[in-house]
Amino acid sequence: MKADITIPEVENVFLAAIPEWSDDFMEKVWNVYLVNDSDFELDGVMVVSKAAGTIDGEMKKTSLLRHAFQHVPSVSVVKVEMIEKSVLELNNEFMVTYFIGNTLYDKKFIFRKNSISEETTEEVPILFVEGVIVR
Repeated sequence: MKADITIPEVENVFLAAIPEWSDDFMEKVWNVYLVNDSDFELDGVMVVSKAAGTIDGEMKKTSLLRHAFQHVPSVSVVKVEMIEKSVLELNNEFMVTYFIGNTLYDKKFIFRKNSISEETTEEVPILFVEGVIVR
């Protein structure tokens, strides 16, 4: 029975954390974007995020945040959320689920603790700005 189930591999869809100026906070903040670098439109996209880890020997975790996007066109990006700088010390996990046609795709992306920093940036496809990418 399990042999009959095929789980498709997620390709050309990833997350990127981009440092951007915020007038509200009067400093740079990290915004997470869902990048669809594929030739297919993503439908019924759900992104569930949370962060967890240890800070100063104490276990910390954030609440679950849920985001829904009806359509994400091919070769495009959509802003998911801002990561507050105090949770950069935690593992930030994003579970992304979407459809391409009638096929369901699902993948967990993790920004490891302290991996989101100016020193670890690279050019993000489509946006052509510096950011931290998880594939």
